[in-house]
Amino acid sequence: MEVDKIICGDTLEVLKTFPDEFVDCVITSPPYYGLRDYNVKGQIGLEKSPEEYLDKLFAITAELKRVLKKSGTMFWNQGDSYASLGEISGDIDMDEGMDINRGRGRIKRGDYPEKSLFLQAPRLAIHMIDEQKWILRNVIIWHKKNAMPSSVLDRFTNKYEQIFFFTKNKKYYFDIDSVRVPFETDEKRPDGVVRNRKYGYDSKFNIMQAEKMNSPRARISRKYNTKEGTKTRQQEKQAIASGIRRNPESEYERNPKGKNPGDVWALNSEPYPEAHFATFPQKLIIPMVKAGCPPNGLILDCFMGSGTTAKVAQDFGRHYLGIELNKSYIVLANKRLVQKPLCG
Repeated sequence: MEVDKIICGDTLEVLKTFPDEFVDCVITSPPYYGLRDYNVKGQIGLEKSPEEYLDKLFAITAELKRVLKKSGTMFWNQGDSYASLGEISGDIDMDEGMDINRGRGRIKRGDYPEKSLFLQAPRLAIHMIDEQKWILRNVIIWHKKNAMPSSVLDRFTNKYEQIFFFTKNKKYYFDIDSVRVPFETDEKRPDGVVRNRKYGYDSKFNIMQAEKMNSPRARISRKYNTKEGTKTRQQEKQAIASGIRRNPESEYERNPKGKNPGDVWALNSEPYPEAHFATFPQKLIIPMVKAGCPPNGLILDCFMGSGTTAKVAQDFGRHYLGIELNKSYIVLANKRLVQKPLCG
């Protein structure tokens, strides 16, 4: 199938034409329920009920699982909205600089309590796990460091969005070493017994815990997790079976490539001047591309928008495939794809 292109059309209908298991990674963000009107026939997000909206997304995630390789990963970003009388309204910071219409007056809140968060993504994720058997590996928090202030007086301003990291199988491609970050300090933490001696923890409980943490099994489990580390763990197991023990005065071993970045990413939102709306920050997509897709692999964004996913994929040596209903966004995305790459 031809790749490195953006297809104009309805997401579900286009996905149905794709072959099975040919995509390495999915990185996408569907339109949020009731937030705005893109003035495009067939758009998702202005359904007459939350249930109808989730049903459409659920059909799409089923197709995404079909086209994803067995080793594939998916990063699904979906914001939330609040139920109000006769409508669903997004937080004010989502509308800064918008030149498109809100979906007010067209949305029903159904049986959801007025002013309550709808919890769009968690509801969808639960159905995906229970019925489609997706494996949810992380809920990544995108902390928006420069989120717009809100005028609301009876709750706190929303300053984060969730990114759901799904896999199709228990074993999948994931390169954590490519996204490790530096340790904050050069200090090496001593193991339990050494720590107990050094800091004088004299209680019976602390002594027991220190001895437990210094056991051969605990030492193996704390070995840094790399491909080389897997081999090292096997060697240590063999050594323990032979009666050999590591030096109890040794220190906790840290990965020389850095630490796992964790599941809270503090990044500024990144408006694109020609888009007139908030787009994915490229720095938000980079870890997903590097860790979740092999070099020269194929990344699918089935709600391509202004093309940020395709741009980062292209810049970091991956192929891309997009689906977008709005023709004007495709023009914008293709324009971005000829710009100077972020790396190389």
